[in-house]
Amino acid sequence: MSAYFVTGTDTDAGKTLVAAGLLALARARGLTTLGLKPVASGCANTPDGLRNDDALALLARSVPAVSYDTINPFAFEPAIAPHLAARRAGVQLDLAGLSEQVAARLQAPRDFTLVEGAGGWRVPLNDSEDLAGLATRLDLPVILVVGLKLGCLNHARLTAEAIRADGARLVGWVGNLLDADFARDESLYADNLATLQRTLDAPCLGVVPRLSRVAPARRPEAALTHLELPHGN
Repeated sequence: MSAYFVTGTDTDAGKTLVAAGLLALARARGLTTLGLKPVASGCANTPDGLRNDDALALLARSVPAVSYDTINPFAFEPAIAPHLAARRAGVQLDLAGLSEQVAARLQAPRDFTLVEGAGGWRVPLNDSEDLAGLATRLDLPVILVVGLKLGCLNHARLTAEAIRADGARLVGWVGNLLDADFARDESLYADNLATLQRTLDAPCLGVVPRLSRVAPARRPEAALTHLELPHGN
């Protein structure tokens, strides 16, 4: 079984699009899959309980099927930083307990598993721990999603430096085009991607174009043609 932690350069960098796309690609290759979103804020109140769109996207591409609670054990309604959402809900999150839950889920016999973080690498889990600690505690290799826009070179390099400084392994990155204007000059766009490839010192697993004309529910399947699985899958 191969398992990876998916983080991003920022909130809305495209972690879920890329994670769901990679899961869809793995499924297309006949692999069993599991996508986990251990902590999610910004959940909707439904008859079945709190539900998060990102977690639902991972659930839809996890085969064999599992329960929603398996994918997302900690769901919070307000769309704010997870540690603040947990505090409002009267829930104490800590790495020890979260790692134990996720480790149990990683025992499922799946060929390809992704654990998606929340926000960027340095998002707090509580007053003294970051959610990134989940990757280091469980020794999960990291896939970095770079939101491609003005400023992404700095954001990507700082995040890669933080990942390595924490003792985690950056095994690949994916570019996700957020701003169409960023790619308008094709030569300059190629130069930006080349700079990322050189300075991140990790394989590029794909570059996802703007998919605004594709229905949200179908975007992961549209993205998979621009992605490749990490080495070994």
